[in-house]
Amino acid sequence: MKNLETIEQFNEWKNNENVIMYFTAGWCPDCVVIEPVLPEIEEEFPSFTFIKINRDNFIEICQEHDVYGIPSFLAFSNGKETGRFVSKDRKTKEEIVEFIQGLS
Repeated sequence: MKNLETIEQFNEWKNNENVIMYFTAGWCPDCVVIEPVLPEIEEEFPSFTFIKINRDNFIEICQEHDVYGIPSFLAFSNGKETGRFVSKDRKTKEEIVEFIQGLS
């Protein structure tokens, strides 16, 4: 999983790739619970680039895309949002996989 470092990177990935943006924060206990299964999910879906975004460092991206709970996932393909799994609720591996499988 790649770590987002700049807003320019966000726009580049969002506009030019099949990406799943994972919004997280170091203080988020529900994020810590799913972190160990994310590499398995990433392996299962090689057609996507997975990007980890620390919401505390990129709050303006969160506001712009209505991401007000974490952990959350946004999917983009060539600049268009293709799906969102956004809430403050804990997510299971099965729920994340189901979300990705349902992307158009």
